[in-house]
Amino acid sequence: MSKHDIEHKKDQILLRALEDVPFDGWNKDLIEHAAKDIDLEAGLTRILFPSGVDDLLSHFSDWADRQMLEALSGIDPEELRVRDRIKTAVLKRLEILQPHQDAVRSSLSHWALPFRQLRAGKILWRSADRIWNWAGDISTDYNHYTKRTLLSGVMASTTMFWLQDNSGDGVATEKFLDRRIENVMQIG
Repeated sequence: MSKHDIEHKKDQILLRALEDVPFDGWNKDLIEHAAKDIDLEAGLTRILFPSGVDDLLSHFSDWADRQMLEALSGIDPEELRVRDRIKTAVLKRLEILQPHQDAVRSSLSHWALPFRQLRAGKILWRSADRIWNWAGDISTDYNHYTKRTLLSGVMASTTMFWLQDNSGDGVATEKFLDRRIENVMQIG
């Protein structure tokens, strides 16, 4: 099975599972039920997601990143200021996740347990890294790590705000993100 085939099967399971998450949450049976519903062979889920829900949630974030990068493919980041590149990418990612807001909320509960927080941080870091790479960052020194760490914090706080934003148009979330980016810019 090629890497593309594996990713496609994982996407199929994820998209089917996302239909049930608002009702059942991220639970150990979710993957098997989703695979069965899309007629995937028994046992394949243990190969695709050996760590179960943790792997499925990691794939959820990866899927959102890939969707975000695809949506950003028509935008030349060089035409934007750096802060606007970051803002555009974060907002595009939230737009991709909008139909799955309940699943995002539920995923935060899953990752909140102390023994899961290290992996959650790595997944958030991966998303920040992909945004900075799209934005054209080529730093390799401490700036590389500082930028991704700061963006991880901005993304985490903005996501928490976005989950509470009942404005319907996302303007409040956008303004919140602008303030977080401005805070980071003041750090220097």
